[in-house]
Amino acid sequence: MDTKNMEIIESQNQYPQLHEPPLTKGTTFIRTCFNGVNTLSGVGILSVPYALSKGGWLSLLLLVLVAVLCFYTGLLLRRCMETDPLIKSYPDIGHVAFGRKGRAMVSTFLYLELFFVAVEFLIMEGDNLHKLFPKKSFAVFGSKIGGKQGFVLLTAVVVLPTTWLRSLGVLAYVSAGGVIASLILVLAVFWGGAFDGIGFHETRGELWNWNGSSTAISLFTFCYCGHAVFPTICNSMKDKSQFPKVLVVCFILSTISYGSMAIFGYLMFGEDLKSQVTLNLPTKNMSSKIAIYTTLINPISKYALVVAPIATAVEETFPFRESKMMSCLIRTCIVMSTVFVALVVPYFGYLMAFIGTYTALTDIVKEVQLK
Repeated sequence: MDTKNMEIIESQNQYPQLHEPPLTKGTTFIRTCFNGVNTLSGVGILSVPYALSKGGWLSLLLLVLVAVLCFYTGLLLRRCMETDPLIKSYPDIGHVAFGRKGRAMVSTFLYLELFFVAVEFLIMEGDNLHKLFPKKSFAVFGSKIGGKQGFVLLTAVVVLPTTWLRSLGVLAYVSAGGVIASLILVLAVFWGGAFDGIGFHETRGELWNWNGSSTAISLFTFCYCGHAVFPTICNSMKDKSQFPKVLVVCFILSTISYGSMAIFGYLMFGEDLKSQVTLNLPTKNMSSKIAIYTTLINPISKYALVVAPIATAVEETFPFRESKMMSCLIRTCIVMSTVFVALVVPYFGYLMAFIGTYTALTDIVKEVQLK
């Protein structure tokens, strides 16, 4: 009897150990939040003051409304992924909903959007650096090239190593730099208004402007167009059930930063605001210089996140997809292709403003329809 009791006790002690879920590799909650905030709080932060000046003070309600809608569609996206464990991306959802044609259509729009955004980052860096150093020129393989083209190439060289990081857990450190840069940017603009002589003197402003409301909505929507990267971020998590909490943190922090920047910029410059608030800042002030230089960090910190879904999709079609060398080669080719487009296509940045806003709206519509 004693022997049988001992066997029962041992079997009871071993049962929980045999049924413990195995430890899974993945990104922690904090690191995922860094990636999410870095995805949402992007270059749109420079344009929200201009959007507020177009729509009036009440358009801040539109900012909150857009944030809520985008948050809800992010939850819908996660719910779609929960219906089938094989769903890992937007194209997978399109395949489940509409078959092969749905996958092809969704893939085309999704990857073109991400590719164009990556090109836009390079063009933006080239333009801003050329503005700061207009007389700078470069010599590449014995040939002299202009400053803007040289800065595009220099930016590509800087971002290339970040694209080789396949783990979003490691990439979270780069995202943390982007989040800190966004915070510094908001604080620098506030410092310029409060302590650097600019002042918050445009206290009246317009309450509501129907003519500018469409511009405000499109710019606010562009600020939250991170849905294309959400599946990649979600799949990288160690505990995917926490993804809704990640969305809550990311959307709250991003909305606070967007709203703060919009209010500060509108109070400082009123109706005279330009498309980017940094264009209004006097370059002599130290706070303005900090703000301008900080804007250069945002695209660099976000480039790898934007390219990651494209690289993953391409890698899955090649043999030896687990090879690090093959992965680095594919990602290098993607970077080179974005550099080529950025150098060849003139005034591409203006076209991207329209494409980015359009695709952000279609992402929301697609998620609601798929649900």
